[in-house]
Amino acid sequence: MYSNQYVYNYGGQFYNDYFRATNDTQLINDIQKAINGEYSAISCYEKLAKMAPTQDQKTKILEIQKDEKRHLEEFSRIYINLTGRQPTYKIIEECPDNYKAGIEFAFKDEQEAVDFYLDIADKAQDTFIKERFRRAASDEQNHAVWFLFFF
Repeated sequence: MYSNQYVYNYGGQFYNDYFRATNDTQLINDIQKAINGEYSAISCYEKLAKMAPTQDQKTKILEIQKDEKRHLEEFSRIYINLTGRQPTYKIIEECPDNYKAGIEFAFKDEQEAVDFYLDIADKAQDTFIKERFRRAASDEQNHAVWFLFFF
């Protein structure tokens, strides 16, 4: 479990500072992995939007990409607040070059993100982190439904 002992100011509200209190590397590693997953998804969805067969699909993929950008920003801010360092950004999954394969890939990736984000939320003690990862999991589930529909 992640513990909570120290407080920091985040967006006008106060939250616990896990890293400086306990040096919990598992939480930090999980958030870094989530950041890289979001960064990879943003890149992939740019590619998929360009290949989309209809304007409606392109528009929806770009809306999903916008959510992923918001997740990336939120997770990055949490990471910075926990560690005092900037996260690294790298593509950890290559997006297929074929639209149908890319949509299937995106669907599976979104579903895996749901489980991963809920696991982070379950382990975290901080209510803000719990809330951000639960909300992101909900968004990812919605994205998965759209990709399944396109598939």
